[in-house]
Amino acid sequence: MKTILLMAITLDGKIAKHANQFADWTSKADKKMFVAETKKAGVIVMGETTYNTIGRPLPNRLNIVLSHEPERHESIPGSLEFIKATPKEIVSLLEKRGFETVILGGGATVNGSFLKESLIDEIWLTIEPKIFGEGLPLFNGADVNLNLELISVEKIDENVLQVRYRVIK
Repeated sequence: MKTILLMAITLDGKIAKHANQFADWTSKADKKMFVAETKKAGVIVMGETTYNTIGRPLPNRLNIVLSHEPERHESIPGSLEFIKATPKEIVSLLEKRGFETVILGGGATVNGSFLKESLIDEIWLTIEPKIFGEGLPLFNGADVNLNLELISVEKIDENVLQVRYRVIK
């Protein structure tokens, strides 16, 4: 199974100003690409804080939400599932369910936990023309030394770039 980390970041590498910030700062081009790629994969994995900023399941794909207390939430089979599992357990579960690609959609702690377990195969970043100065980093809790290979760079809007990297394992 291929795991792709798909995130929008500011020029200074932040994914949000604070944990509860809605992603309304990203471009229409990023949103369009995000919808297309997550629907193509059929599944997105995110943390509970990220899910709460969205406020609803993303339609036409399975939303896996990592939660310390999944029993507090109501899952919708095939659409929205709250689970407490390690990244390896999640990847294994999704493989058994027939998924070939999973999109990792944040936040920083979830990104860090997948990175720490060497489960990210590709990193796709939409670089938005913004600087927050302070805010959430791309990864939290992952002290690693990662080498990447550039797959592509594409200008997806007038001031917006998307870079795609393969993780060298």
